[in-house]
Amino acid sequence: MPATSKAQQKAAGAALSAKRGETKPSELYDASKEMYDSMSEKELEEMASTQRKGKPQKKGD
Repeated sequence: MPATSKAQQKAAGAALSAKRGETKPSELYDASKEMYDSMSEKELEEMASTQRKGKPQKKGD
């Protein structure tokens, strides 16, 4: 599932970093914390690797 906005892509990247042990899960906020808890590393990797070009800053913009 590709990211639909730049903010969603960044949140997925933060959650992926925590899943891999590169950052602490306690440093996550809001959407990235939800993603960390509910998505697999593979799903997060797919969402975080989405091209950012042409995406709105936030979903619905």
